[in-house]
Amino acid sequence: MTEAEQQAVVEVETAGEPVRLVQITDFHLCAKRGGKLLGMDTDHSLQAVIDLVQRERDGIDLVLATGDLADDGAPEAYARLPEYFDAFPCRAFCIPGNHDDRAAMTQACRDRCSIGREVHAGNWQILMLDSQVPGEVGGELGPTELAWLDRALGAAQEQGLHSLVVLHHQPVPVGCAWLDEQIVADAAALFDILDAHDSVRAVVWGHVHQETDIVRNGVRLLSSPSTCVQFAPNSVDFLADDRPPGYRWLDLYADGRVDSAVSRVEDVEFTVNIGEGGYL
Repeated sequence: MTEAEQQAVVEVETAGEPVRLVQITDFHLCAKRGGKLLGMDTDHSLQAVIDLVQRERDGIDLVLATGDLADDGAPEAYARLPEYFDAFPCRAFCIPGNHDDRAAMTQACRDRCSIGREVHAGNWQILMLDSQVPGEVGGELGPTELAWLDRALGAAQEQGLHSLVVLHHQPVPVGCAWLDEQIVADAAALFDILDAHDSVRAVVWGHVHQETDIVRNGVRLLSSPSTCVQFAPNSVDFLADDRPPGYRWLDLYADGRVDSAVSRVEDVEFTVNIGEGGYL
């Protein structure tokens, strides 16, 4: 994240209470439209998830796209993002994942979505962290990003805002041995900062292609299904799952309460080659 991005605060007008968010993550769009990941057409699955969001969620205030938007960082994949984000009546905010090319993603996301921002919406501060380590599968925030987080949370607390923290990589183990090797390397330092600020209400991430919903020290920790292939929970080695794609919705209330759940596409058939090896 650049210094300018760190300093920028975007004010989002909301329709009222609650602030209504949708998280979509891990699109893995290929360079060519209709490209496949483990047998699944990732353009088709992303469109099916967006269609589901449109049927289920009214009055969305903003969309969070939490990384791995392209499978191999191809500019051609990012060039299709605006048409997908055009389906939403609000702004979208994106962060890079380990599969993303930061420069190509930034170039494509100038109009319909923003990269790595601090957003204020209603009585909430939403902070999007960059856990990408170029060339690596696992994540790390680093001293600069952590220092920015600490300052931003401190400012929010002074303003009486509640805080939602967003990143790509998981900050806690999810129970899959192969995935938990990719946990945020400085997660202990991250939680030291989160624990020091009473304003933090929830942390949400992508990367793991499965649902997580736990509470740590009063803070809700959440992950979302991918919009394409799912990963089987509690697996030692890489294993795909036959559960359908989905998304997470979050309603953020003025008193700090967070309502959230996952919804999956149930009326569309998808192909996934469960027996194939890892995708990394």
